[in-house]
Amino acid sequence: MNELTILTTLAVVHFVALMSPGPDFALVVQNATRYGRQTGLYIALGLSCGILLHSLLSLTGVSYLVHQQPTLFALLQLAGGSYLFYLGYGALKSTWAKVKHSAESEQASEQTSLLLSNKRQAFSRGFATNILNPKALVFFVSLMSSLVPAGMSLAGKGGALIILWGISLAWFSFLAWALSTSRMQKKITSLAIYVDGLCGVLFSVIGAGILWQSTTALAAQF
Repeated sequence: MNELTILTTLAVVHFVALMSPGPDFALVVQNATRYGRQTGLYIALGLSCGILLHSLLSLTGVSYLVHQQPTLFALLQLAGGSYLFYLGYGALKSTWAKVKHSAESEQASEQTSLLLSNKRQAFSRGFATNILNPKALVFFVSLMSSLVPAGMSLAGKGGALIILWGISLAWFSFLAWALSTSRMQKKITSLAIYVDGLCGVLFSVIGAGILWQSTTALAAQF
């Protein structure tokens, strides 16, 4: 298999994986619909940079070494699961506040909105959500080890990094743009509470599942 075929296969597999519902997808949907295009685009940039780092660590073998160390990988799972569960808790808390329509909750929601309108905050949340997701680490280790041969040229590996980062940025940016058009915003406004609730459940379930796996793995070692 020549390098062009390898890169094409890598791009297709990665793009299909990006479109599947998960924490990255949910984060863009939730924040682009709630805070608008700028926040959604910076979250997309953060997510794509997280993917770039995962790809680089996988190509250099660092992620593989982490995956082969049960205690270290379990600790990474613990951190990632806790962060995703925290995002889920925050989304569900916001949803419950909107249901109650209390003045205090509305004020807190406005403060959170202003905070997430900050570019650095949006970028950091996107980056952290991807890089702390242990499932992403496993995915890229599997992807790189199965599709990218050890003898691939430096130019080919560099091309792989650019492709994975570029496709990720393009897809998440498109998603953020599409969800923040004026027409879409009008349709989504009345559904915002359901979007928050659904994303909150998704984050919480995935986070709780990862936490269970990490605590079980750590308990088995000690």
